[in-house]
Amino acid sequence: MTDDPRQHDGSPADGSPGDGSPALRSRRSGPRRELRAVHALVHRELLRLIGERTRTALVLVQPVFYLLLLGGGLASVIPDRTVGGDYRAFLFPGVLVMTVQAPAMGVGMRLIIDRESGYLRETLMAPVRRSTLLYGSCLGGTTVATTQGVLLLALTTGLIGLPYHPALLAVLLLGMILTAFTFSALTLALAVRIRTVETFGTVLGLAMMPLLFLSGAFFPLTALPSWVAVLTSLNPLSYAVDALRRCIMHYAPGHRAVGGPEWAGWQPPVPLELGVLAAAGAGALLWAARRFARPE
Repeated sequence: MTDDPRQHDGSPADGSPGDGSPALRSRRSGPRRELRAVHALVHRELLRLIGERTRTALVLVQPVFYLLLLGGGLASVIPDRTVGGDYRAFLFPGVLVMTVQAPAMGVGMRLIIDRESGYLRETLMAPVRRSTLLYGSCLGGTTVATTQGVLLLALTTGLIGLPYHPALLAVLLLGMILTAFTFSALTLALAVRIRTVETFGTVLGLAMMPLLFLSGAFFPLTALPSWVAVLTSLNPLSYAVDALRRCIMHYAPGHRAVGGPEWAGWQPPVPLELGVLAAAGAGALLWAARRFARPE
């Protein structure tokens, strides 16, 4: 009769961790638990998107209004040389940014509502890191916001005379993903510091509209006073709008991109603009995760 090299608990007789040891099982299941938590939070956001079809449709109404009515009306008034071509094509990147803005900002609002209702306290009892819950919320908000942006992109690209070119759509999708991610991260960074929905809404109202107007979404940045150039160069949304606009103008015959952010008279290329946007979102999310990880 041979000696069994394992003890009754499944670990080797010499005391070293085996396949069945609790420590090893914990190490193996840890990453899976974190991923399951992220998946659950993303799934929650997608279920809310599917269950609120009317609200989703209403969110798309405002960007379509700006693009077709405001853009169509001003296109006959604003000279083409001022905006580099048809004003609707100039306005389109700003409309895409507006489309992903609203659902991305909703992530921070839900974090505060969950805190007030006690749902967040129950969620924090899950055997995962606090930062993982914040990452999952950010990914969920990014996914929902990008989905709504894709819907608008599919509905309106042809209406303003732009081609459904695969390369153009891929670049616009990447830009919307990074914009949605940055919006979600920024609103979460606010939400971890603000305790009430009313204060959060007020702060967003004061912050987001200036960010949009200083992004060049509605008019070229060259039309602003020179001292405002410093603010536009610090605004991450100005890089999102300009990167999308320069990609669109590349595929729009007779159009050219005008009025983007500059660094001492030098305009950064599109990859660098997207990199600045991603870095701003990552920095905001890491700060928010570090702050959120502290026990309350």
